[in-house]
Amino acid sequence: MTTPLLSPAGVERLRAALAAAGYTPTGIDARLGESAATALTRGDLHTVRHAASGDDPLATLIRLFVAGGDAPEKAAGAALDLTDAYAAGLLERDGDRVRAGLDLRPYGNWWVISDLGSDVRPGPLRADHVLGIGGASVTLAQSTVRPPVATALDLGTGCGVQALHLSEHAAAVTGTDLNPRALRLAATTAALNGLDWELLAGDLVEPVAGRRFDLVVSNPPFVVGPGRTTHTYRDSGRPGDGVSAEVVAAAPTLLNDGGWMQLLANWVHVEGEEWDERVAGWIAATGCDGWVLQRELADPAQYVALWLRDSGELAGPEAAARTADWLDWFAAQRIEAVGFGLITLRASGAEAPVIHVEEARQALDQPIGPHVEAWFARQDWLRSVDLLDARLTTAPELRLQQSAARRDDGWEVGAQILALDGGMRWAQEVDPLTVALVGGCDGSVRLGEQLAVLAAAYEAEPAALAAAALPLVEHLVERGMLLPGA
Repeated sequence: MTTPLLSPAGVERLRAALAAAGYTPTGIDARLGESAATALTRGDLHTVRHAASGDDPLATLIRLFVAGGDAPEKAAGAALDLTDAYAAGLLERDGDRVRAGLDLRPYGNWWVISDLGSDVRPGPLRADHVLGIGGASVTLAQSTVRPPVATALDLGTGCGVQALHLSEHAAAVTGTDLNPRALRLAATTAALNGLDWELLAGDLVEPVAGRRFDLVVSNPPFVVGPGRTTHTYRDSGRPGDGVSAEVVAAAPTLLNDGGWMQLLANWVHVEGEEWDERVAGWIAATGCDGWVLQRELADPAQYVALWLRDSGELAGPEAAARTADWLDWFAAQRIEAVGFGLITLRASGAEAPVIHVEEARQALDQPIGPHVEAWFARQDWLRSVDLLDARLTTAPELRLQQSAARRDDGWEVGAQILALDGGMRWAQEVDPLTVALVGGCDGSVRLGEQLAVLAAAYEAEPAALAAAALPLVEHLVERGMLLPGA
């Protein structure tokens, strides 16, 4: 089940061939040229195939594995060992030409083996389809914290994208998957990149029951539906958002002290219920600190069309019935929308765990993993200090944005917004007193002293001003707008 598709000698031959051809992200961009490389980013494969029309090995590899085209068998044989490629299913004969049977894609300094997507192989995907490099896998990789750890677990590893990243900072990497085909492709990805992973068959956490890890990541089959499984990469067999809740609930049994869990998830927005309370309830039961960022929101029609298109099911005689059945289920469950985002948990051991669930629909500077780790570090700091005794400073990227209207006697300042010009790019409208408070945070004065000065200036009662200001200051620290001074 976890044996690579190629023998060790075959793996070596394939690796050498890819390296010799320059089959890397930079090599592909250089071979295509700026215009065609840009076309590739927008999915214009016709332009890519035209630009890679030569018979040199790199052009052949691009046509076959990047652009979904075909090539003469002779040209393919100049790029790869055909005996190995046919035996592993990397290539398939198509008359006197060949085409890709699997996706073989450069990714950073690695190569990844997966199934071909519906963009290059039209038609419904096979039930045990194994996803390759996509938006969700890249999002999780960019969002993951990267401290050096002894043990890391990739729940639902698929072709092994997350495991590749984990290998850079984890001494030992374990991956689980319910799909035997996924484990074979993950094993091939690992072998091709000279890596050794423990790959275990089973449903989510079942193969690692009783074991604990320093870091757990998961891009599970989180798609919301009635609980029927047609594609293992998408459907968990749990109704609604049950699989996301189930992964979160496993955190206390999976994490070492101080350990992290991060997963992409979907959650339902049910008529008459607060979605953030729903997700916060999942986390509260774990005893972990938790931060949830809702990045996208789709109504049922958008959601169903998205996933049917993703699996190549949007066209064909059954598409209408499939759409109607799914939408009727949403209506029966009173689901108004489905949220998508990132859940991060940490086994901090705190007596009063911090749980924040919020929208983050703004553009973010990637990767956000370092910002996620810094958010939890600031939570630790807030728990450890008396804010009135703290000396705070403003973040280097903090900006004050003001708008003003012209009046008869000059300009009148209206909205004032504190905004981070980088990282998480939070923005928040504030009042003049908060502007004055933040402006005085240079690390030289205790917060209590600052508030006393402001109370005198605004003729406010000092204790009342402090009571009102502390929650706001705490919020600005959480946002990373204010930081602990030296």
